[in-house]
Amino acid sequence: MLTVQSTARLRASEAVPTAQVLAQVRELWAQENVRAIKIGALGSLANVRGVTDWLASLRRKVPVVIDPVLRASRGKRNAPLLESAGVAALIEMIELCAVVTPNALEAERLLGRRVRTLADAERAARAFVELGARAALVKGGHLRASADGETTDVLAIGNRLVHLRAPRLRAVPHGTGCTLASLIAGKLATAKRADDDVIVASIRWAKAQLKARIVHPLRVGAGQWVML
Repeated sequence: MLTVQSTARLRASEAVPTAQVLAQVRELWAQENVRAIKIGALGSLANVRGVTDWLASLRRKVPVVIDPVLRASRGKRNAPLLESAGVAALIEMIELCAVVTPNALEAERLLGRRVRTLADAERAARAFVELGARAALVKGGHLRASADGETTDVLAIGNRLVHLRAPRLRAVPHGTGCTLASLIAGKLATAKRADDDVIVASIRWAKAQLKARIVHPLRVGAGQWVML
């Protein structure tokens, strides 16, 4: 996905042709020591199908983290980052992942059910695991606020449900979902194995790193601050 954006907003986006996407990932896989893969905005049904087929050919050799981006959080009328026809196809890709990280709104679109409460998020996380994901992290930023002012992300992995609580931050820059998924993938890339305990620890580490970057950002430009 090519975008026109700044720290303030997303102005436009365009899906990259599938042949070019696949040529790039195949070149990286052939020439680099790839230890983990993070998937973000793909833009089109053709890209979802093409990347899904490529991931299937890898036979789970490395952990895959999917941030199922459907719309921009800020910018041009909540601009779509995946055409509608690609949403259902994304479920097939989720079957191949180690971790999927939807927010509540993305979980609603993907599963076709309401995700508004903590109980809804628990059911959604379990549903993604039942669909084939090794682990599912349903982020709680869009859920109904709790009485204590905390947000709760729900992690389903195997038969376990883990609640990851944190104080709700007053201001959050756009791109936090992408950053979190990238941090998880980066941490998994350093692990010798990707068993359940390692995945849980990697997610906890990534959330702590993200919070630190939000609390102590680099302030540039006229828009939101930058997380480094």
